[in-house]
Amino acid sequence: MNVVGPRVRSIRESKKLTQEELTARCNVLGWNISRGTLAKIEAQVRGVSDAEVVHLAKALRVKIADLYKHVESA
Repeated sequence: MNVVGPRVRSIRESKKLTQEELTARCNVLGWNISRGTLAKIEAQVRGVSDAEVVHLAKALRVKIADLYKHVESA
């Protein structure tokens, strides 16, 4: 299950990061992730483990709880 994908995209875009830049940050933190995998996470096509949520929060420099906040629909 993946409830954080839209929030990851929203935060990433608010910080003016590309998917490539976010995946580079994740890789530096020790999580080997591709841009394609991140795209699938953001689109909620791929599930996200608890450990991956931790990496995403660190890479985005936000609290884990921030990834679970509701995202308004466009």
